[in-house]
Amino acid sequence: MPEYSISSSLDKIPKSGIRKLFDLAQSMEGIISLGIGEPDFDTPQNIVEASVKALKEGKTYYSPNSGILELRKAISEKMRKQNNINVSENEIMVTVGGGEALSLAIQSSIKTRDDVIVPSPAFVAYVPTVMLSGGNPIEVECKEEDNFILSPDILEEKITENTELLILNSPSNPTGSVIKKSSLEKICDIVKEYNLKVISDEVYESLIYDGEKHVSIGSLNGMEENVITINSFSKTYSMTGWRVGYLSSKDELLFERMLKLHMYGPVCNNTFAQFGALEALKGPQDFVEHMRHEFEDRRNLLLKRIKEMDGVSAIKPEGAFYLFMNISRTGMASEEFCEKLLNQEKVVTVPGLAFGPYYDEYVRLAYPLKKDKINEACDRMQKFLSKN
Repeated sequence: MPEYSISSSLDKIPKSGIRKLFDLAQSMEGIISLGIGEPDFDTPQNIVEASVKALKEGKTYYSPNSGILELRKAISEKMRKQNNINVSENEIMVTVGGGEALSLAIQSSIKTRDDVIVPSPAFVAYVPTVMLSGGNPIEVECKEEDNFILSPDILEEKITENTELLILNSPSNPTGSVIKKSSLEKICDIVKEYNLKVISDEVYESLIYDGEKHVSIGSLNGMEENVITINSFSKTYSMTGWRVGYLSSKDELLFERMLKLHMYGPVCNNTFAQFGALEALKGPQDFVEHMRHEFEDRRNLLLKRIKEMDGVSAIKPEGAFYLFMNISRTGMASEEFCEKLLNQEKVVTVPGLAFGPYYDEYVRLAYPLKKDKINEACDRMQKFLSKN
């Protein structure tokens, strides 16, 4: 068996399927992008002002490796109140976005050739990060008839003596699916039985619709020691470019491993951005509900328009701001569909294959853009479908 190395793994990993068509579209005029998942709202002014104030006060030095104490205390309070997870400020680390939190969690949890179960369709970073960490990603197909949600029975079938880790993402990128509490409880029982670790990616927790509420797996069935919860300020507070994320773990040894890895990488997050994040948690929260309500309206509009189209369909996403559209009746594979739609009608979408090998009959649509743009994109898509 060949020796593992990061450089050899990089040769096996393609560039992000999300960015491929987005980059191609940069040279074209009149583009409407349903490709990149990023809120189109400006960061609330109180958050910006708190960061500017920190800059003016000279708070430009290194912070503690795990983040400024005030922010970690605020995250601890938030997790206790909103997530029903009791973690202290010493069990929380501020990271360079949710992306670094994910990398730290995977790299610190597995050894070379450990199996990592990744429910698919999955966010594009999961499988490559497992591979770069020396692990063996086991992509488990989740089907449209199951709302693209992992079946506990299928999960148990996939566990072997080499299985170390399970990655969960709810609400999901790319499907918008939300795992219900009853399913999470069944998954908890399996995780405990086989003594697995779980990485719970909850960056879209504030964007759940139809009156439903987010449930953190770390709050259930004595799972505290088994779960690394990762989160970010990017989606909840429209702070994508700020790159402030966080993770929490009650496993002391694992937390120390993650902190050590962080210490020899970015060292700490940028200090003044952390003061902005602190204001995000401590300041008014009406922006979060306003944005959630707006995205729910946009979701409803996009669903309505898709129902009026021939050759495509979609189940209702329950969270995030993505819709996974079934294109099987068009007869086109996902990359062909996306490239033709871009070239003919200047609409950017993402091929389903970017999210797993089972999804060549789907494309992801992201809807964080104004309703007039959603309508215009749908008009163009309808025109495209009528011609193809």
